[in-house]
Amino acid sequence: MEKLNISYACGVSDRPLLGITIGEIFDRIAVRYGDNDALISRHQDIRYSYSELKEKVDECARSLSTLGLKKSDRIGIWSNNRAEWLITQLASAKLGAILVNINPAYRLHELEFALKQSACKFIVIEDRFKYSDYTGMMYDVVPELKESEPGKLDSKTLPELTAVIRIHPEPSPGMLTWKQMLGFADGKSAAQLSKFQEGLSFDDPINIQYTSGTTGMPKGATLSHHNILNNGFMVAENMELTDRDRLVLPVPLYHCFGMVLGNLGAITHGATLIYPGEGFDAGSVLKAVHEEKATVLFGVPTMFIAELEHPDFKEFDLESLRTGIMAGALCPVEVMKKVNTLMHMEKVEIAYGMTETSPVSTQTRADAPFEKRVSTVGKVLPHTEVKIVDPETNRVVAIGETGELCTRGYCVMLGYWNDEEKTRETIDEARWLHTGDLATMDEEGYISIVGRIKDMVIRGGENIYPREIEEYLYGNPKIAAVQVIGVPDEKFGEELMAWIRLHEGTVADADEIRDFCKGNIAHYKIPRYIKFTDEFPMTVTGKVRKVEMREISVKELGL
Repeated sequence: MEKLNISYACGVSDRPLLGITIGEIFDRIAVRYGDNDALISRHQDIRYSYSELKEKVDECARSLSTLGLKKSDRIGIWSNNRAEWLITQLASAKLGAILVNINPAYRLHELEFALKQSACKFIVIEDRFKYSDYTGMMYDVVPELKESEPGKLDSKTLPELTAVIRIHPEPSPGMLTWKQMLGFADGKSAAQLSKFQEGLSFDDPINIQYTSGTTGMPKGATLSHHNILNNGFMVAENMELTDRDRLVLPVPLYHCFGMVLGNLGAITHGATLIYPGEGFDAGSVLKAVHEEKATVLFGVPTMFIAELEHPDFKEFDLESLRTGIMAGALCPVEVMKKVNTLMHMEKVEIAYGMTETSPVSTQTRADAPFEKRVSTVGKVLPHTEVKIVDPETNRVVAIGETGELCTRGYCVMLGYWNDEEKTRETIDEARWLHTGDLATMDEEGYISIVGRIKDMVIRGGENIYPREIEEYLYGNPKIAAVQVIGVPDEKFGEELMAWIRLHEGTVADADEIRDFCKGNIAHYKIPRYIKFTDEFPMTVTGKVRKVEMREISVKELGL
């Protein structure tokens, strides 16, 4: 049939979708590849085969069940990359409990919101990392915790929360240690765990991931087994991943990139997961690739740049690498050339998507021409549809024309947790998810992202919505009006800038505004640039012209 000249594509494939749950696929893989290395967490000195990892996961699942975690209950995880993260992810999936990913950069305001909005029953927390004292912040949000019996919390602020599990060997008032939690495993048998799994459906919700909202606080994208299991599987299939591959994963697990493309992509193929550190460190990544003879490396462009610029780069043997995923932002041409040659990743692929699409909807393939890998985000994924529409009329535009990118298929989220209104704003009646991104499609089906309908800022791979930061800053009694925009940045792609109008008779400086943010919102959401102004550029209808603000700021800052 002759191809129509419209911006629509459907991913055809002879590879069927997986019609099973995460727990079921993990159990099958653990039997098939029992002796394979499943997880190497280098900073913890942990090495588990698939058989050993299954024992750890089942022990955790039985323990959590004995403590009262049931199907559809929410269990939060607030931690950087470590073995306990993956174990919790798989154990909760076996029980049908919904894992709530909490960004390790969250501060008090954001933590409390996520726990309250999702009504978490349990939360697993890391003790501390760098500047973040997770234990201390937990006590700040739930002051009753210090006087509570571990596992029997009764909180006015968070009435649904009953247990806090701390990944640390030393006890802390009101909290269970990870080891203490595992001590409850004998309360449930292996047969009972199998029975729990038999009662699950692959369409059940299994994960809530918070994405910053354009109107106020973050929204909880709710994802099913079917969503994330198949997305991780299909992306790995496109990379030709096998049980012989060894994947170094430096991206954070709380994000879809880490927990879906990394954890589930590797597990569905019996491949080896390698965590080089709790957080990103270029030297640790290079050392992990060198010493573990890794074949696959994931990262956002800024990570690859840091690795290439590492002073000891030439000391590491990276010849074992063949492929990887680069996502979060377009890759600069010169960086892609160096990744292909100096890092030996000739088959590195570009992926695009959003949390609401589990996350990937388009991907370049290993045989994609070089220019397509630096100027596009690839073609539609198997079993997925994309179209580009006129935002005003919703009609599909012609090939080459600009419009809003929409996605439909198994990867589209179930909806936003307890927010039908926002769900309807994002997913239309025909189940098309409207991304808010402006894009074009060429005759071969390659998609290029050319802009954003809304004013989202992407800083180092993190999606930031200015409205959330504006609403927080309005809590400062000195601020009468505020507008937040993104401005170009060489290192992060974009940085935040706040234009602020103070109440008459008040005085403040940039440091005071930043201090107001520190400890309450994530560090990457704190504006780098602050401009005090008496007025904002406005349209004739009274709307703030953020495009003009950006132009003025770029000129004034010399960016």
